[in-house]
Amino acid sequence: MWRQQLRLLLANVPGRGRPSLPSIGLPLAPCSAASFSTCSSPWRRLLPGTQLSVALLPRWMSSTALLRLNDLQDSPGRKHKKKRKGRGIGSGKGKTAGRGHKGQKARGTMKFGFEGGQTPLRRRLPKRGFKNPFSLTFQPVGLGKIAKLINAGKIDSGELITMKTLKDTGAIGKQIEDGVRLMGRGAEHIQWPIHLEVSRVTVRAKAAVEAAGGSVRKVYYNKLGLRALLKPEWFEKKGRLLPKAARPPPKQQDKVDSIGRLPAPTKPIPFLPEEKDPPAAQQAS
Repeated sequence: MWRQQLRLLLANVPGRGRPSLPSIGLPLAPCSAASFSTCSSPWRRLLPGTQLSVALLPRWMSSTALLRLNDLQDSPGRKHKKKRKGRGIGSGKGKTAGRGHKGQKARGTMKFGFEGGQTPLRRRLPKRGFKNPFSLTFQPVGLGKIAKLINAGKIDSGELITMKTLKDTGAIGKQIEDGVRLMGRGAEHIQWPIHLEVSRVTVRAKAAVEAAGGSVRKVYYNKLGLRALLKPEWFEKKGRLLPKAARPPPKQQDKVDSIGRLPAPTKPIPFLPEEKDPPAAQQAS
């Protein structure tokens, strides 16, 4: 750019041709417009005895330096911060996680329970006890209560007594989590054969029912199957079909006798000889 301006300046000088430009290695000392005639710059030596007006001087020949380091900058639109992806907190593209230093917004994501590097609360508090995630909660019911309801006419001893029968007659509460356990309280009041289907049964209760000529079968229902057994009207209200009976998991296969039936059954299933007394069948073989 300065070469073109110099050519234009030399072309306007009378009696002069177009001299060659000085080499780039010459020092570029600045010259002011007032002292251009006495300046010792190579540009003044190039034009001896020439009187120039300030209007003919190029813009870059001023009293200031030709170049300053603090004026260096890229062209507009050159600077563009690269977008970093997949770098976690360092990418700066996460959500606002909280407040930083002096109330400033801190960008990035943090791990759940992170407390700025200090020991989190879940590690500071001590551990007490143990909760088994595979534990089951059964609602107990005694044989004495069942005998009382049979004597009151609320339960028909000739039909199969299921967990739905016990719930509808008030023998157990409405909040049944995993099933019903038959207890031996009041076993002396059972003097006629009855047939029951419950989730679990104690040894005393089973012996008392079988001594009177009845039977107790341990059946398996999952959460959805237990709801279908106790509240079949809920599925009818929602316009859904009753679910199929689910098989027990491997840890409960030896604790139940059969899979629960849906809808609520009304007749008992007779026990096979090997199901009723497996040790005796093994001794006979």
